[in-house]
Amino acid sequence: MITGEDKEKFAQLQNKLKDFWEDGDILEQDDQDILVVPSFSIDQRVGQKIAGFLHYEERLLFSLIRLRNPQTRLIYVTAQPLSPIIIEYYLQLLPGIPFSHARDRLLLLSTYDNSLKPLTQKILERPRLVARIKNFLRPDKSFMVCFNSTVLEQELSVRLGIPLLACSPELKYWGSKKGSREIFAECNIPHPLGSDLVFSVEKLLEEMAILLEKKPVISQVVIKLNEGFSGEGNAILDLREISHLMRQNISLAQRRYLIGKIIHKAKVQGEGETWETFSQRIPELGVIVEEFIEGEEKYSPSVQGYITPNGRVEILSTHDQILGGEDKQIYLGCLFPARDEYRLQLQELGLKIGHQLAKKGAIERFSVDFLVVKKQGKMKIYAIEINLRKGGTTHPFMTLKFLTNGVYNYQDGLFYSPENRPKYYIASDNLQKPQYHGLLPNDLMDIITKHRLHFDSSTKTGTIFHLMGALSEFGKLGLTSIGNSPEESLAIYENVERVLDKETEEMKW
Repeated sequence: MITGEDKEKFAQLQNKLKDFWEDGDILEQDDQDILVVPSFSIDQRVGQKIAGFLHYEERLLFSLIRLRNPQTRLIYVTAQPLSPIIIEYYLQLLPGIPFSHARDRLLLLSTYDNSLKPLTQKILERPRLVARIKNFLRPDKSFMVCFNSTVLEQELSVRLGIPLLACSPELKYWGSKKGSREIFAECNIPHPLGSDLVFSVEKLLEEMAILLEKKPVISQVVIKLNEGFSGEGNAILDLREISHLMRQNISLAQRRYLIGKIIHKAKVQGEGETWETFSQRIPELGVIVEEFIEGEEKYSPSVQGYITPNGRVEILSTHDQILGGEDKQIYLGCLFPARDEYRLQLQELGLKIGHQLAKKGAIERFSVDFLVVKKQGKMKIYAIEINLRKGGTTHPFMTLKFLTNGVYNYQDGLFYSPENRPKYYIASDNLQKPQYHGLLPNDLMDIITKHRLHFDSSTKTGTIFHLMGALSEFGKLGLTSIGNSPEESLAIYENVERVLDKETEEMKW
């Protein structure tokens, strides 16, 4: 439980980050102890709808590449122990560092707890584990990184006496659906017409009636829980069966009544979700409603930025998101970089939003999701939401950066290797097929070796795998395929999928 005294201690620890940054980027410095707690501290009812959600803790394993700095030490904590071969796979990616040298500087810890609780909570419930972590760390040379920052991560930071390289939990509102809309309005950035935040279905119906009074031609709306993950927590309501009535001169109460008659037909995103289960979470999380943007041609790009503890804002990358599900609301993967037509504009909007977040005290990573609509040859960009955390685009880009030692060029929005060659990739957390069930991490390594699917450090092309722990039980795998052109990266990805299909087909009894 966080007390006023704990909050004061946390603020003092966070001030240390500013001192660290005086000597340059803390993430690039050597002789440090880094605690990685890849906890998804979100509504666990959202998480459990995602196949292999527990294994998403593996998405931050790119952090092991920081061991390329010869004096850096790292602790990585997971709910369940990681397969040794997965660790070996990442450590063999380190250029010029003997495997044993890196392994000696890595401490792997586990809570041995598969329950549906955030990992950080599991750690805090184990005082001896907290003590072991604290004994390993050098207080003046340590910091903690996480997936997202909540009061749980704040409490662990205070218990360990080390700063948390993440946004203060007190600022998490600005990464919510409602907070995002406020930032967009402050920055004068176009965003969908929407409602205030409410906490009941009755109030939601009122907000929808007001929205449709303002713009009766809306044919669909998106209902969003104030906190969601990868599109889970959204519902689409088709209004076309009552849209002819909405265009008439009727009262607000009549609009509300008509919407109430069809609200149960809202299509909730996420397997097994219904309006009943969705609406039960509204009193706890809150909900907003927005118009569904229509268009002949639509794209879903995002921009990723970074705010240093000293308040400097920089753009890290842009992506085109690959979305799935019946209504294209669920995040499946991404393409780097975003399209030529709009990526430089995304950078400008991202900087604008980043500076506004920095004024409010936000630090570390942020990302902004957009919707780009082409109508009659003209392109319009709408800001959709802000994420104050690491996300699905973080690990592929950081993997590219660490493995190639390249740089992102803000002038053209491309990433260049030291040989001044632009790099591209396609990444996914969702290569999932029933026939992949039963494949062990060791089996995957056999296939990678046999078919030379690994990342080639000489050409800086190939595939890096993640979510390997989800393969056996869920038939699910993550991968980032890097090439020297968009076409090459796609060809590398498709070859991996083709090989896995062939290998698993041959092994059927």
